[in-house]
Amino acid sequence: MEQIMLLWKMLCEITNVLWGIPLMALMVGVGIYFTLRTGLFQIRGIPFWWKRTLGEIFKGDTDDSREGELKPFQALSAVLAGTIGGGTISGVAAAIAVGGPGSVFWMWLIAIVGMMTKMVEVTLAVHFRKKGSNGEFYGGPMYYMRQGLGHRGQVIAGIYAVALLILVLTDACFVQPNTLAACVNDVFAVPLFISGVVVVLIALAVILSGGIQKIGPFCGKMVPPMVLIYLLASLVVVVMNLGSVPAVFAEIIHYAFVPAPALGGFVGASVQLAMARGASRGIFTNEAGMGTAATVHAMAQTDHPIHQGLYGIFEVFVTFIICTLTSLSILCSGVWNNGNTGVVLTFDAFRSVWGYFGIVILCVAVVLFTFSSYLGFYVEFRTCVAYLFGEKAEKWLRWLYFILPILSVTMEVEMVWDLADMAVGFIVIPNMIALLLLSPTFFRLYHEYMGKEN
Repeated sequence: MEQIMLLWKMLCEITNVLWGIPLMALMVGVGIYFTLRTGLFQIRGIPFWWKRTLGEIFKGDTDDSREGELKPFQALSAVLAGTIGGGTISGVAAAIAVGGPGSVFWMWLIAIVGMMTKMVEVTLAVHFRKKGSNGEFYGGPMYYMRQGLGHRGQVIAGIYAVALLILVLTDACFVQPNTLAACVNDVFAVPLFISGVVVVLIALAVILSGGIQKIGPFCGKMVPPMVLIYLLASLVVVVMNLGSVPAVFAEIIHYAFVPAPALGGFVGASVQLAMARGASRGIFTNEAGMGTAATVHAMAQTDHPIHQGLYGIFEVFVTFIICTLTSLSILCSGVWNNGNTGVVLTFDAFRSVWGYFGIVILCVAVVLFTFSSYLGFYVEFRTCVAYLFGEKAEKWLRWLYFILPILSVTMEVEMVWDLADMAVGFIVIPNMIALLLLSPTFFRLYHEYMGKEN
């Protein structure tokens, strides 16, 4: 046991170094590069991408004759299912509990520049996707690295594929079930192990009965009402503590550049720790820079890669709003330094306003969030497996996806999030390098599409 703890401490130290200034500079720098080269498109082009994402969803403007397995809205929902929940509810709370209020600022920064990073990832994934022998589409960073970068891309793609498989298993099989089980245990006192078993059995029924085709429609029906419930519930918490909002914003800005002192159950945090936790959880929440969401978008029915890339911007915008409301709920209610972390800390904030009845409603929303996340990540899992071991290997390796959640639900929350931080750090580096090398392809597609639309 002592040797295991020593190894764990060493891995945590590696993570802290990994999430230091160099990685922050790489992530923000790449985002700024694409932002400037497109003339601040994510801000300047708000009316344009809003009309071609949310506007099309409300109009039901889709064409089933286009190649792909998922409607753009279903791909969007599957991705949001994989980010909203463990990331926006538990991850944000864990970041504040460890990094303090200043971590929120770095989440915001990552989201703003990440809008363009994610647009690039999604665009390249659709452009370089391929159709498998089973008739399903496969795409994502491994494919645009290998096909777009030639021999050197094969090496980067191999490194990325291994890192992605580790990340997907960490996120889907550790973070999401752990968050769900902690939530149900906190509200209904259901044993953690029982929650893990139920999650796996329901997921087995959905995936084995219809495969990938069942996931998109399922998420498309579940995600919108979940988002609405959570947004309204968290907004009420903020409104009830409206007088604290100006002071909270001041603390967020101040402690982004100044060490946060120990207070209550909070042990204090350096600027580097606030930056590390804010950046890692920010990326984990919106997936910008990781390339994971691109594997889902590669399956979408679309008329042009850039058109689908616009949905990448919209996704980051949605998670930005949800993360902000989660942060404000925790900070404005004054519970952020009570010693709790993860989803329990978020529940403390909601409990202070809603009481038990509101917490029950919120618990149901969180359960649906995290289960949809676990289910949605299966698309990324099977893409990794197909790339590394061949399409036929999915039949056997998928059982790993169903065993790990039963083990992870009893782990400590911070240990689960440390695992996630490690996985995110190692996956970002090869993807950022590939995005820079493939930037000429992206800009060619960008000018081609914008020239046609304007």
